[in-house]
Amino acid sequence: MTQILIIQASARKNRSLTRALSEEFLTAWRSHEPDVRVVTRDLAENPPPFVNEAWIAAAFAKDPDKVSAEELTVLKFSDEIIREVEAADVIVISAPMYNYGMPAALKAWFDQVIRINKTFTFDLERGDRPIEPVLSGKSLVILSSRGEAYFGPGEVNFPHNHLETHITSCKHFLGVNTDPFVIHIDFQEFGDHRHTASKAAAHERARTLAREFARQRH
Repeated sequence: MTQILIIQASARKNRSLTRALSEEFLTAWRSHEPDVRVVTRDLAENPPPFVNEAWIAAAFAKDPDKVSAEELTVLKFSDEIIREVEAADVIVISAPMYNYGMPAALKAWFDQVIRINKTFTFDLERGDRPIEPVLSGKSLVILSSRGEAYFGPGEVNFPHNHLETHITSCKHFLGVNTDPFVIHIDFQEFGDHRHTASKAAAHERARTLAREFARQRH
């Protein structure tokens, strides 16, 4: 049975384009694998705590076996979401573009997931590339919405795309060794026919991708 981890990063609920897109994806998947297990982490309802000095001290403790009860409490949220990532076969990140980047809650989630001796190891004997991911074998789907458009490679707004590109830069910490599948809705702030067409095309791609995934895994 497939396990999907859905990361919901939109601050909106009923009016969220990315939440609706993720529902379309899951509905299509369930039509082929009804017993798929879905774990949802809603970052709007349960925002991750920001990394602070206490978190850093606990995460980078020299002797992990001697971490205090207080330090274990500081790391509790991180431990919980790392377990969710470890258990997932497919990770779906549903996130709108905020100010050309990811929502703060999603960045905080990544900061809690990317953790030494949990999702990566660090060894200076590896030379100039001392970081090595721990997890592997997972697939990543990015469902995004953007107020403008033309954020793809070679397009005019690509230098401003710090959403999908940032997520892709961090994907190996999630155990993703292949290119992510990216589906996006554009022209949200314009609200014209281009937005309508973009939304329709994104929903169709989400349905198609989910069906293909489910067929391969079921």
